[in-house]
Amino acid sequence: FARTACGSGDPRSFIDNEIAAHPGKTGSYVLERGEEALLARAWLVDHARRSIDVQYFIWSTDNIGTLATEALLRAADRGVHVRVIVDDLLIDAPDATLLALALHPDIDIRIYNPMHSVGVPLRTRIVNILTNFRGSNQRMHDKTFVVDGQIAITGGRNMADEYFDFDHEYNFRDREVLVLGEVVPAISASFEHFWTNDLVVPVEKLFDGFGLLQAHVSVDTDQVQQVYRQLRAYAASPANFAPEIRAVLADIPAGFPQLASKLSWGGAKFLSDRPGKSARRAGLAGGGLTTAALAALVESARSDVLIQSPYLVMSDAALELFRRVLARGVRVRISTNSLASTDNLQAYSGYRNQRAELLAMGLEIHEYRPDPAIRTTVMQRYAALREQAPVFALHAKTMVIDGQTLYVGTFNLDPRSENLNTEVGIVIHDPGQARAVVTSIETDMLPANSWNASASPDQFAPWDKRVRVAFWQWLPIKPLL
Repeated sequence: FARTACGSGDPRSFIDNEIAAHPGKTGSYVLERGEEALLARAWLVDHARRSIDVQYFIWSTDNIGTLATEALLRAADRGVHVRVIVDDLLIDAPDATLLALALHPDIDIRIYNPMHSVGVPLRTRIVNILTNFRGSNQRMHDKTFVVDGQIAITGGRNMADEYFDFDHEYNFRDREVLVLGEVVPAISASFEHFWTNDLVVPVEKLFDGFGLLQAHVSVDTDQVQQVYRQLRAYAASPANFAPEIRAVLADIPAGFPQLASKLSWGGAKFLSDRPGKSARRAGLAGGGLTTAALAALVESARSDVLIQSPYLVMSDAALELFRRVLARGVRVRISTNSLASTDNLQAYSGYRNQRAELLAMGLEIHEYRPDPAIRTTVMQRYAALREQAPVFALHAKTMVIDGQTLYVGTFNLDPRSENLNTEVGIVIHDPGQARAVVTSIETDMLPANSWNASASPDQFAPWDKRVRVAFWQWLPIKPLL
């Protein structure tokens, strides 16, 4: 997210020319590596003309999260209108910082379903859980990044170090897609649906309370400017960039156009849920628009379904769906996390409870290793971190149907994505890109990178993880996973 030189002329003109040359089509490029995803965002923020709209489930105050925040502040300082929606559950930012940023004349920040964190005292959180359990568990899992309503990124990455191969201890194998052209207005329309929904509340309103059920936070002009100065100082310090990352960012003026030149043009569709996702339902079921669309994709398969999902917990409806598909002779392969690599023991407990059933059905399941051989190629910085040996895990949410149709998005194969969380994603009808992603996932499933689920890979996990996941297996929490 460093400042980038513009060079001569308008550096965005090639994007305008590409869109004009492909009327009615969507240009897309799959972002497999964290460095690519970082480069794309940095270039786009620095070259935004009018607006930046972003939606994330997690926004951390670590290196990446702080640099991203400063980059958006810098864009707003030059008159770009920045709008941010973040889910309330896992946002990691001091109240005063949030409020200071929201008070910038060209930055608006809103919080989705604020029942747990922002402006919510502990007593209110308890009341919310007791009186509206489904609502408390209904989260916005969307990740979208739209510049000028013209070019966008969506997929699995949140705004934190571990999603960009930048963490020293734990990193995710993730996937996104860069798109421009025909599909982008649908992404912008989805953002607007959230932005204007009652579940999405401006930060200022969350901090202006004086009663028992709402927090009160205020900042004066000097405090606002102090927050801005701290962000700018952090971004200006060379200590906050590893040499490899500085080299990537220094090459952005040439690097992004080269990346964009790899765009493939064709048909695409954006999938998204409505804010609230079946909010009127009693209990924790209900489905959603993305659930129905992805189920239809699976049903359409003639020969092969390939899925990569960090969590694998099938509802009764999902089990029935895959039984029907397998009965037609369709091959179904799934790449997911092992106990040794997973970051979510609760979700893994649900998978562990049904793993034998899934294998008996005929699903081919491969569990990602925490030390995959592929780490040396997917993470540009790995050589610098070799001695620290960071754990690797899957976070990509991807499906390929018959090697022809590709989905990249936020949907995990679990009841939470099916029924509770709002989800998004892009369906791309492009055999070339689909085959490239198949190759990537099949590489992840090789013995050097994954264990066959039928070979009892739990034995390779630390003993304390095995004890803890056994505890979670006893609890009736499947609908929440």
